[in-house]
This record gives sequence, C-alpha cells and structure tokens, in this order.
Amino acid sequence: MQFGIFGVGDLARDPLTGKTPSEYERMKRIIEYAVLAEEVGLDVFAFGEHHNPPFVASSPTTVLGYIAARTKKIILSTSTTLITTNDPVKIAEDYAMLQLIADGRVDLMLGRGNTGAVYPWFGQDIRDGISLSLENYALVRRLWREEVVDWEGKFRTPLQSFTATPRPLDGVPPFVWHGSIRSPEIAEQAAYYGDGFFHNNIFWPPSHTGRLISHYRERFEHYGHGPADTAIVGLGGQFYVREKSQDALREFRPYFDNSQVYGGGPALEDMIKQTPLSVGSRDQVIEQILGFREYAGDYQRQLFVLDGMGIAHDLVLKQLEELGEVVRVLRKEFAVGRPAHVPDGPTHESLKAAQSLKAQL
Repeated sequence: MQFGIFGVGDLARDPLTGKTPSEYERMKRIIEYAVLAEEVGLDVFAFGEHHNPPFVASSPTTVLGYIAARTKKIILSTSTTLITTNDPVKIAEDYAMLQLIADGRVDLMLGRGNTGAVYPWFGQDIRDGISLSLENYALVRRLWREEVVDWEGKFRTPLQSFTATPRPLDGVPPFVWHGSIRSPEIAEQAAYYGDGFFHNNIFWPPSHTGRLISHYRERFEHYGHGPADTAIVGLGGQFYVREKSQDALREFRPYFDNSQVYGGGPALEDMIKQTPLSVGSRDQVIEQILGFREYAGDYQRQLFVLDGMGIAHDLVLKQLEELGEVVRVLRKEFAVGRPAHVPDGPTHESLKAAQSLKAQL
C-alpha cells in the first residue's frame, strides 16, 4: 500500500491573516512539502497540472525534475497530466526524460481537465474530451513501446517512421493511472489497458465512488488482466488531524468555509460524514480511512491533500508530520486480511521485474 500527498498548486488567500502567497513563495513551499514527505516516510508525491489562475501548476515535469534532485526514494507522480490538451508526443518524451532524471521514480495520472476555457488555448474543444483522451493515450502507449511509429488519427498531424526520444528507462514505460471522478469511459479505458484507476473521491459519497471502482474492476477482469480484486486502484482524500477532534475542526473550519470548492456547500460536519474528508483526532481519522476498503476493496494507493485553500505553511508542515505517524498505523491495519494475491502499488522495479518475467514465458 502506497501513501502520499497530492495537490494542484492553487494560490489562495489565508482567511486568518488575509495574505495570499506569491507564486514564488507557493512553489518554494510545495518543494519543501515534497522533501518533507519523503523524510516522514511517505511513498508518493504528486503534483497536478493547471493552466488557468489561481494555480501555479502549469509545468509538473519541471517541478518534479527539481524535486527528483532533492529526494532519493519517493515516487514522483502527477495529479493530473492533461491528456486532452497536451500533445501525446510531448507527453511520451517528457515523462521518459523525467524517468531518466529520477532513476525511474516516476508515474503519471492522466485526466481530461474540467475547465472549458483551457481547451481552446491549446487548439482543442472540450466536447471532444473523451475522444481526445482515448486517441491521445493510445498514441502515447505506442510511442513508449515501439521504436518506430507510423500513426494517423483525428486530432494531430500524422507520424511517419517516428521515434520518441529518449526511450523509457530499462525499456519500461512509466506506470499510468487514469484519473476520473464521474466518467465510466475513463474507468473502461484504464481497465482495457490494465492500467491503474484513480478516483479523487474527496467530494463524492462512497456509493458513487464504489460504483465506478466496481465497474473498473469488473472490466479489468473482462479484458483478461486478472481477477477483479487484483485491479490497481488509487483514492484521493483530504486530511487534517489534531490530538483533540474539536481542535482539528476549529482550525480547519475557516479554510473550509472560505474555500472555493467547499464554501457555500454542506457544513463541515456533514461533509465529514458524507465524504472521505478526514478531519478530527488521529483515532477518528484512522478509523475513517480504514473504512475506505468497504467500497474500494483492497487498493494500492492513497493520496491526501494537505495544502491549498490558503492553509498556513506552518500548519501544512505539522500535518505532514502527523500524516507520517498516521501512515505507520494505516500500513499495519491495511495489511490485516489483505489477500496474498492482491498486488502492491506499482514501482519501476516491480514493473521491470514483471516485464522480465513475461519475456521469459
């Protein structure tokens, strides 16, 4: 089971101080979070992609490449790489390059993006979102797995005898998670290729998340990749812990109430009951997170949002320390009753070993 943090680099005003960090300050803090995440024992740091204000996340590979030089073990991922508005050739080359820089500690999460205005900035139409996702990813896979590619599709110019450079490290492409919160077509795509499926279920009730994951698992087995319970599943969540639950609620509430995504909706206590939002004492949060198995099954990756929404830098650092302690308990508890045939979260080394074994058969 892999645990980590993810974010999208939003610039938000701290409702307690009235201050909004500069882009420079925000990026420096994000890098600090990544380095500390490794120090406290987390497995994954994921950084998203956005091209519109108020975000500073336009170039995840740049950020992750720098973090690779500051870390040694942590897996560097994205949350999200826009498969719709990025050129698939550039995706294939950028992430193969990042693999080389990071000694293979790289995977990526693909997503369509939900901001309509962004599509025309990159010459696309949001109404083609699903079709772009399917076509572009099919090309990325070929570019990683074939030395010379001839290709023609609907959304970009044809390729003739093209070789993407550099080649994936050890001939093993980065592992791909297909991220979606509501599209069965994306769960189907992940199942078809035997890739991972990531549901950022922060804002959704367990019933919704469970249905989409069940669909992915059933189709994973249908396409011959193995039993449904061996499908590779990841979940998102949000985390805020204090020794006393009332302190956690008191400190988190102003950020929740003033958030662009939470503010104006259900009350904080209702969101905690209805969704995976984890705010409370350490024991309360551990119990809630362990309950995710009830609708997701035995899964491979759990990521949490700790920053954003204007949460003060010192509080994020404290929450990272708390998460490190909570994860020590979660690792032990999630291992209880986990069937031996359920795979661990993918790494470059595990993918390399699997590819070598397949070649021998």
